[in-house]
Amino acid sequence: MTGSEPFESVPMAGDHPDQAISLSQALLAPRIVIEDATPVIDGGTFAAKAVRGHKVDVSAKVYADGHDRLAVMLYWRQAHSRRWHGVAMHSPGNDLWLADFTPGELGLHLFSIEAWIDPFATYCHDLEKKYAAGQDVQLELQEGRVLLGQGIQRSEGLLREQLQALQQRLPGLSVDDQVAQLLHPDVTRLMSEAEHRSYLTRSPEFPLDVDREAALFASWYELFPRSVTDDPERHGTFNDVHQRLPMIRDMGFDVLYFPPIHPIGLQHRKGRNNALQAEPGDPGSPYAIGSPEGGHDAIHPQLGSRDDFSRLVAAAAEHGLEIALDFAIQCSQDHPWLKEHPGWFSWRPDGTIRYAENPPKKYQDIVNVDFYAAEAVPSLWLALRDVVVGWVEEGVKTFRVDNPHTKPLPFWQWLIANVRSQHPEVIFLAEAFTRPAMMARLGKVGYAQSYTYFTWRNSKQELREYFEELNQPPWSLCYRPNFFVNTPDINPFFLHTSGRAGFLIRAALATMGSGLWGMYSGFELCEGTPLPGKEEYLDSEKYQIRPRDFNQPGNIVAEIAQLNRIRRHNRALQTHLGVVFLNCWNEQILFFAKRTAERDNYILVAISLDPHNAQEASFELPLWELGLDDNADTQGEDLMTGHRWTWHGKTQWMRIEPWHQPFGIWRISKHH
Repeated sequence: MTGSEPFESVPMAGDHPDQAISLSQALLAPRIVIEDATPVIDGGTFAAKAVRGHKVDVSAKVYADGHDRLAVMLYWRQAHSRRWHGVAMHSPGNDLWLADFTPGELGLHLFSIEAWIDPFATYCHDLEKKYAAGQDVQLELQEGRVLLGQGIQRSEGLLREQLQALQQRLPGLSVDDQVAQLLHPDVTRLMSEAEHRSYLTRSPEFPLDVDREAALFASWYELFPRSVTDDPERHGTFNDVHQRLPMIRDMGFDVLYFPPIHPIGLQHRKGRNNALQAEPGDPGSPYAIGSPEGGHDAIHPQLGSRDDFSRLVAAAAEHGLEIALDFAIQCSQDHPWLKEHPGWFSWRPDGTIRYAENPPKKYQDIVNVDFYAAEAVPSLWLALRDVVVGWVEEGVKTFRVDNPHTKPLPFWQWLIANVRSQHPEVIFLAEAFTRPAMMARLGKVGYAQSYTYFTWRNSKQELREYFEELNQPPWSLCYRPNFFVNTPDINPFFLHTSGRAGFLIRAALATMGSGLWGMYSGFELCEGTPLPGKEEYLDSEKYQIRPRDFNQPGNIVAEIAQLNRIRRHNRALQTHLGVVFLNCWNEQILFFAKRTAERDNYILVAISLDPHNAQEASFELPLWELGLDDNADTQGEDLMTGHRWTWHGKTQWMRIEPWHQPFGIWRISKHH
């Protein structure tokens, strides 16, 4: 069903929240209750997340007094369109109503639920029961003809003609044939079209933000272009990055992410290992953005020209890679904005500017803008929006945003909506390691995906609780986790001493746990040398150029490529949703399943959390989810090796040896 305006002058469920209401209010209040609609965030204040081409399941509790039958419809439309689409909802019982739709366009959508009392459906329900019980239904047949007459009066054109023909035909039929005619689905459909929808009630219009596939399923690879060189004294360029594209593609990545590529300031430039004093030739941190060569809309001269960047974007696309850029709002003390717009910053009483801090960390080489300074509203906001749009026009559709939780939430809500209103394909990733409420709120205000606590979840209990939390509302509605295994800022303690097996363990957890995962260059080489006692890298690439030999012995390039290949070939692994934990009697082995709603793609994942010792366990196959009894045979396939076998029964046994492979990934299916 389609139409231009299905909702007009209709009571809305929840219009009268006060318990004490007047008689006039009670008479106008909706008789039908529509509540607990999903997917809905904070009563519709924020848009739930969806993906173009993916089914959106909608549910609600809908009920009314008495025993009359209800008709319930789901409507949806693009926010900028007046054309509604509709589908009938069905009820499995207990007042729950279900339907689904598949958005075909990007951007903001709206959906709403309508319900009304359906006299003809109520009549058919009662007639069918009485007829089946052998009761006399002559009077009921007269009532049916009356209802048909009422439908004729409310209809016109072909619908009216069809109902009139039925009304004229009925009296000449036997009782059995009259009952069959009145209960026929075609008659139900015609009467539904002629129904005036008694006590029509509708829900509010709930927002739904529809992203492209890459917002749900993507593999990110982070590198510093300046380190793509064979000489630490020679600054790498965009042109040098071309040579890395085939290997990154062959590892199965589809997003190539660069830290800031803008000019780097000289004042207070950091030296190696975050030294306060830079030595001659030290490149500085790319997060100290801005120099006389330009600011956030400029390119660091040593990386190349704007034409070089455009050629790299095009070359990456030819390899199936999308370039993502860092959007870091902080400025060096050489940024042109400090001279052009000093009112965008906060100055101390002595005329100096306060540098950024995140105690105990200090960032003497950067300063922050003041979003609510008198001279910054709205000019700073518009300037930052223009920076993003400028890079979008250069072909960049994905942005990783540095520390968004330290900037105003209203700014992000406005900026993301503003950019996506013109470019709905744009994706924003929040680099936020902060309190859960703030991380969820960033998702609500528009971020398509976010960094997570995954980096610090190591034990079986911690991982299970976190995966399950992400699979439940409200997180499942507003938050898409990107499981980065490491970043230039974070060298996890687990990787300091776990060796090659530890890197494989974290790669398996990330690739199997979420549709979104990422790794920072060097992870495939098992780099983990820390600053003593800290989750930071010794000789951090943030402060120096780091050439690498990506073919050096002990690398896990082949394993990462196979993990990404498995993800591409199994729909169940292309989201963080759909996880279920299964019985495995060993606290060092995490055992879970990822499966599609239809159960046509069912993946079992067993990961040893011990990088040093072999682990053994009995475990259970989820035969009940496949509709099989406990003694059934199932087909197993090792997706890392291609080996196939038959399992007999529910209880099985495994042994995982980390020096070979610290995990197992198996596809299970019914035995044929």
